[in-house]
Amino acid sequence: MSTPVTIATLEAFSDAWNRHDVDALLSFMHPDGVFMTAGGPDACGSRHQGHEALRKAFPGAWATVPDAQWTKGKHFVQGDFGVSEWTYVGTATDGSRVETDGVDIFAFKDGKILSKSAFRKNRPNLPAAK
Repeated sequence: MSTPVTIATLEAFSDAWNRHDVDALLSFMHPDGVFMTAGGPDACGSRHQGHEALRKAFPGAWATVPDAQWTKGKHFVQGDFGVSEWTYVGTATDGSRVETDGVDIFAFKDGKILSKSAFRKNRPNLPAAK
């Protein structure tokens, strides 16, 4: 029997996002894990499944905001379901600032994250810091 996912698991997963550590992120994901991004061409954003696809997709979160951080995390776990609430902050490559709230909705299987679906408020970037 696998160890269940806990709030501490989601806190550690969030810390891995803030370190931009793809290997650590993958260690939390089920081999069949799915990541559905906040934006993209599909109704779900963009869908990426399996470790190989996730390894390529995760760095996309930092492509336009190289110093991206997910702050003010609050996490909830109930059985095979979980939610993380956060504020996404950083500096876009054009110098503008990002600060917007969002949530991840999770499903768990075998003590790993089976799916992560990201939802983020659609807020215009703020002017560059002076």
